[in-house]
Amino acid sequence: MTDTLFAQVLDEASRADPYPLYAQLRRTPVSRQGENLYAASTYRAVTALLHDPRISSDERKSRTGAGALAASGRLIEDGDERRPGFIFLDPPEHDRLRAVVMRQFTPHRIRLLGRHVETLVDELLDRRAGQTTLDVVDDLAYPLPVTVICELLGVPREDEPRFHVWATALARTLDPPEGMSEEEVARAVSAAAELRAYLVELAGQRAAHPRPDLLSGLLTDASGDRMNPPEIIATMALLLIAGHETTVNLITNGMLTLLRNPEALALLRERPDLITPALEEVLRYDPPVQFRTRTTLTDVELDGVTVPAGANVALLLASASRDPERFPQADRYEPLRQDNQHLGFGGGIHYCVGAPLARIEARVALGALVRRLESPRLAADPPPYRQSASLRGPRHLVVEAARVT
Repeated sequence: MTDTLFAQVLDEASRADPYPLYAQLRRTPVSRQGENLYAASTYRAVTALLHDPRISSDERKSRTGAGALAASGRLIEDGDERRPGFIFLDPPEHDRLRAVVMRQFTPHRIRLLGRHVETLVDELLDRRAGQTTLDVVDDLAYPLPVTVICELLGVPREDEPRFHVWATALARTLDPPEGMSEEEVARAVSAAAELRAYLVELAGQRAAHPRPDLLSGLLTDASGDRMNPPEIIATMALLLIAGHETTVNLITNGMLTLLRNPEALALLRERPDLITPALEEVLRYDPPVQFRTRTTLTDVELDGVTVPAGANVALLLASASRDPERFPQADRYEPLRQDNQHLGFGGGIHYCVGAPLARIEARVALGALVRRLESPRLAADPPPYRQSASLRGPRHLVVEAARVT
């Protein structure tokens, strides 16, 4: 990849603050950023493409994406077949698989998990009670969603150290392959194979002894439109990784934003009932998923630019949500912002399946941090960031406080 603006976004040197680069990209709403890569950066352009059936989520249909996707390890192999998770598929396959998953994401199950989230948050913060430092990532933002997703899916919590390594390697593959080193590609390929073997073994256990979890539900689904075993493995791999990686970033980005905006933090201490709009503004202002990549099925003309068939298009969700043409004072964090139709959970048919659960986890976690940290301040600003440009968030967020209550 040449030294384009988007290449600079992918550069780790830009991880702490890619937003000035997004502002430059918005000067040309749709721009060529490589031999077979285009970027859509404005709210109008991104939302149009999110709902455009000529844009595919299946990168195997790209002129260059198939080989790169396979090499990255993002595909879960099943014999001679390589199956992406359903968010990397198009209708009708996507719609069928998503519908099966949504039958398992019942309101009752989400409510039960929501009540458990409150207990988990209190337990995690109680471990730091009386201390004067807290790493938001290690002490809360990571263990909370990992525990929840394990319980939801039916994955033993004690196996977390194993899939943490796999998740880290595979999350990196959401960045364009050009930005990955050979070592990172090798790790992702190995992680995909090891994760699949683990899930096949776990599925065998649940098939023999079902439990009240999502994996057992998929295996015992009696409807006529059920998943076959390889589809279940690909879906489980997707949900296991996406179900916690993004929520870690959402909680951490949210706390970082509040610490950088002390007036907002003070407002939430006085008015904890405002946590919902404050969280929605985090999803706009500093979202956990910065961009997603799509492929054109035919020539697509937008904003005077013709994107050829088979090209890759980076939909810059974070840039679109900072578009001043759509959001007044877009670079300001305003916890009471009205008309906040952000793209923090994507849009169109691929809108995040786990959005309701992620919102619950982030609301409870941020509300508790605001309430229980006395006089908090950042130990380092900017904090160290994770490698991924797409799933962007701090690797650690150390907070110093008078006391954790």
